[in-house]
Amino acid sequence: MTLNITNLLIFMKLNRLETHDRLLHFKKDQEANVFQGAEDCLKRNPLSLALQEKSPYIYLFAHPRTAEDGVTKRMIWQPRLTKPEPQTNSYLFRAISKTDEIEVCWLLPPREMWNQYRQGNVTEHQTVLWSINEFETNRKVMGKAAHDDLTDEKIKLIYKKIVQNKETCISTMQEI
Repeated sequence: MTLNITNLLIFMKLNRLETHDRLLHFKKDQEANVFQGAEDCLKRNPLSLALQEKSPYIYLFAHPRTAEDGVTKRMIWQPRLTKPEPQTNSYLFRAISKTDEIEVCWLLPPREMWNQYRQGNVTEHQTVLWSINEFETNRKVMGKAAHDDLTDEKIKLIYKKIVQNKETCISTMQEI
């Protein structure tokens, strides 16, 4: 017996409430993963901890990257003192040093996914929509430093001190 797949129809009965609940769970899970990554970077990353000792704030810049297998994605987290230029497929948070206060600066998915977040879609997301709109209409303002960001000179001094401290620690360990 030969089965003609082109004429085969598959019917699935979906429970709308169950599907909606799964979608909500999926969204919360994704959000929790991003914020857990931000918290881990803030509280466990050695550079982040060093920056927090010397600055009243830090930026947490994240960008997803695809692994060599072409499927698996992982998030790269970069603590920094300067605000990077806005770019698609990136997330930026500003944290008050030594606190749990984290402000979302932007959440920008890859450009090819932007339509998924539009108003009225099941995956609609207000912060992502705001970020996309700002990226398209006010990119320069979006990338501008906050009013209380440190000057470039102070930032360079902080980075120099961190490098010097690290070099001192390494030379001390080599002597032991």
